[in-house]
Amino acid sequence: MDMLVIGIQHHFGWVLVNDPVKLICEMHSPNRGPRRDGLQPQFIILHYTAMATAEAAIERLCDPSAQVSAHYVICKSGRIIRLVDEELRAWHAGSGEWCGFQDMNSRSIGIELDNDGKGAFTKQLMTSLEKLLSTIMAKWDIPPVNVIGHSDMAPGRKFDPGPFFEWNKLEVKGLAEKKLQQMEISRFSVDAFRELAQICGYTAPASDADLLATVRLRYRQGASGPLNAADFAAISDNKKI
Repeated sequence: MDMLVIGIQHHFGWVLVNDPVKLICEMHSPNRGPRRDGLQPQFIILHYTAMATAEAAIERLCDPSAQVSAHYVICKSGRIIRLVDEELRAWHAGSGEWCGFQDMNSRSIGIELDNDGKGAFTKQLMTSLEKLLSTIMAKWDIPPVNVIGHSDMAPGRKFDPGPFFEWNKLEVKGLAEKKLQQMEISRFSVDAFRELAQICGYTAPASDADLLATVRLRYRQGASGPLNAADFAAISDNKKI
């Protein structure tokens, strides 16, 4: 990872800052701006880079012509690189919706994870992510239920952080929410599932198939086949609908 940082230094420059999380490389992506309408972060959105190396991802996130960025990149080694100050609006979420909210860029902090979407996330990366999440959540008073994946707010369009991301590791430490809604399920229909999913936050337009696949990606990784009772149970405590 040190070689990665040396390569980035040549192109962008970086400084090391003292941080309660870990040694952080501070860089400045030009792809940023003020948060709109005076909004502050209330969500954290997790992504994977979907690129072969963290260096390639950071190059792109700092390329003005790409018009994309994120607040942080966490490398496989666990090194954290900050590209955009948390007070500013990074361009990581794109179009989508969560809990009825749009312009998620103005409402969130984006964290890119060094992973190509084809295999497991490293232990070092996950350890740094847990520490970073704890710090951000405490600073901005963000509850676990507001830590989501990019796929959650853009079903059918985005799939990150993907099927290999271990959400359970965050859940057991109070850094993500396992159950989203308490209700009793009396009917297991497609319409009832959509109603439940919307109550849980999945309000972005999506086909029935994309909605089911997105919820499974987050709460029932590896599940397949038609909608069934386990899909309802995955996001509810079986109270009433």
